[in-house]
Amino acid sequence: MARIHLYVAAACTVVLALAVLSLAGDPDMLQDICVADLASPIKLNGFPCKANVTADDFFFAGLKNPGNTNNPAGSVVTAGTVEKFPGVNTLGVSIARIDYAPGGQNPPHTHPRATEIVFVLEGTLEVGFITTANKLFTKTITKGEVFVFPRGLVHFQQNRGYGPAAVIAAFNSQLQGTQAIAATLFGAAPPVPTDILAKAFKIGNGEVDAIKAKFAPK
Repeated sequence: MARIHLYVAAACTVVLALAVLSLAGDPDMLQDICVADLASPIKLNGFPCKANVTADDFFFAGLKNPGNTNNPAGSVVTAGTVEKFPGVNTLGVSIARIDYAPGGQNPPHTHPRATEIVFVLEGTLEVGFITTANKLFTKTITKGEVFVFPRGLVHFQQNRGYGPAAVIAAFNSQLQGTQAIAATLFGAAPPVPTDILAKAFKIGNGEVDAIKAKFAPK
């Protein structure tokens, strides 16, 4: 009887381990390919497969050229997710290019569905992430170097050089999702009640309203 209990315990351990692994990224694919049918009216957790597939579905040229960083943040993300690159549907990967003007910032944000790893194409960046214990891990990285941001944790990048900077970012999700912290809290629609934000940030209602005005839809 003791041996049976041991086998049951071991089997439960394996099942739990496999369950944890299955939550590390997108669900496993069940066929060789499933190119996203972005025009389909069917709604599910991902995208349905389209019938007529070509090599172009697995090709994306969007990262060749620098993006336009002429905006308040001084940065721009060119995403190669399933919405632009349908061949990655069900593959559990996507890619992006991020360009930064001098002093440009990719503001604090999270990716709820993916770990992110960046490879520096050019420039000097200060990068970092914050754990749920509020510990900051930060480092200055330059051309040819790599840094990883764990799934779901708040992270950022800031151009600390005197010229433009750029990275290639990879994700273990076809559609990682992005929540910019400031824009999420102060630019939500409908808006988060002012008194809630005032209490959370320990500032006055007027200060909250002033910040909200900066994130209001243009």
